[in-house]
Amino acid sequence: MENFNVALTAVLPFLCYIGFGYLVKQLQLVDEPFMKKLNQMIFQLFFPFMMFYNIYNTEDGLQFDVKFVLIGAVSVLVLVTLLMAIVPRLEKENPKRGVIVQAIYRSNFILFAFPLTESVFGSEGIAVAAPMVAIIVPLYNVLAVVILEYFRGGNISAWQLVKKILTNPLIEGAIVGILFVIFGWKLPAGIEKPVSQFAGLTTPLALFVLGSTLHFSSLRKHMNYVTSVIGVKMILLPAIAMLLSVPFGLTEVQRFIYLTIFATPVAASSFAMAENMGGDGELAGELVVTSTTASIVTIFLWIFILKSIHLI
Repeated sequence: MENFNVALTAVLPFLCYIGFGYLVKQLQLVDEPFMKKLNQMIFQLFFPFMMFYNIYNTEDGLQFDVKFVLIGAVSVLVLVTLLMAIVPRLEKENPKRGVIVQAIYRSNFILFAFPLTESVFGSEGIAVAAPMVAIIVPLYNVLAVVILEYFRGGNISAWQLVKKILTNPLIEGAIVGILFVIFGWKLPAGIEKPVSQFAGLTTPLALFVLGSTLHFSSLRKHMNYVTSVIGVKMILLPAIAMLLSVPFGLTEVQRFIYLTIFATPVAASSFAMAENMGGDGELAGELVVTSTTASIVTIFLWIFILKSIHLI
């Protein structure tokens, strides 16, 4: 029962935020164009606050374990390499190829990693999660640009990749947070409080907006794609990751963070990138929606199972 309660406590807030957003949408209290603008504002303004404050507020400083970060980054690179070899053999249409590859490897890591880790392990887990997020998020973005451009038949320069990384709001927030930790800088009390409150608003607001923009239309047309991708992403990959985590010698909190790299739903930004870079936007949106909905159940089950067998 204790393991059930831990899993339920970790996942239930996400269900509440998403469900409340979906309810507001059904009641037609806001329209979708407004929510999309709000979503853009959250990404540009609130996420940097969250990245900064989660790093700034680590009591024991950042726990930058080079081995752990390398395991995460190399795992993502190996996965993408395998997908680039396998997916084109199974799917003939380039717009769908890029979307499928992106959906399987690219998780909503930033939105789920911090709150889930804190929910299961407390605030000390944030110190371990922050460096991994700072590495994996830009890696996701770089790979997404390269993959979608490749299947569109275009080219992208190294400078464009560097620019996209450095101008990513999440990375900007992380860089500022790391500088504050390295040099021991402290915010004035009158500034630190609103910064912490802005950071605290990020996850509820982002999930609320996600719930308010959920669409379940035209799923029937893409059902084969959706079920295959979700099965691989939410069940197969996390299982493989947990098997690998044992010989890798990861600690319990590291193992859980490693799980969230693969077990969290498709990144919401993958839809916008697909729409603007020649991918199948409709399929990309459906994968975001279905994976987000399914994750409420699958993440709960992963936490419950791993707690029950004492892996976390």
